[in-house]
Amino acid sequence: MRISQLAATTDVPVATIKFYLREHLLHEGVLTSPTQAQYDESHVRRLQLVRALLGPGGLTVAAARDLLQHIDHPPESQHDLLGIAHHAVHRPVPEDLDLGAAEKLIRRWDWQIDERDRDTPAALADALRGIANADFTLPEGALDRYARVMAEAAEAEIADLPTESAEAAVRYVVLGTVLVEPLLLALRRLAQQDASSRRFASAEEAAD
Repeated sequence: MRISQLAATTDVPVATIKFYLREHLLHEGVLTSPTQAQYDESHVRRLQLVRALLGPGGLTVAAARDLLQHIDHPPESQHDLLGIAHHAVHRPVPEDLDLGAAEKLIRRWDWQIDERDRDTPAALADALRGIANADFTLPEGALDRYARVMAEAAEAEIADLPTESAEAAVRYVVLGTVLVEPLLLALRRLAQQDASSRRFASAEEAAD
């Protein structure tokens, strides 16, 4: 198909497709003349993936390009996939951030964390600092409850890791991290609304 057909099939403007080509988010088509190229279903699938990474995934062009390179050239170790995915979604934190409180929690939960990974413990430390700076006190045991829920979810996710190929595994881990985190946040907010409605609606009905 020509680029105009690719645009119509994917509902992505031609100008945007050309931008993705320049930024190496989309692989080149097969040249049929100096100014024309043919595209196929692989370009359709890649465009859908790029739109998901830049849209719901919230990645920058540079982060998406890095992830796509890892999908095309998976690392040998499946464990390294998590580091790739987590690096894509982490936001910068101060280099001098004290990780003491985060590391203490990680030890208490007996979580086996890659010692090369500073970003993820730092993200936890930054979140804890934000809570403390806002003078917000979590209910007693809340952190442990959150940890138990996340541990259960993580066990299920890792158990579902595809083993048929490295490419399938990296797609699962990378996209599962980047695209599912917004889903988890949306589910949490919906569950909060449900819990609030059930609790306070029941209380109001009892008062009537």
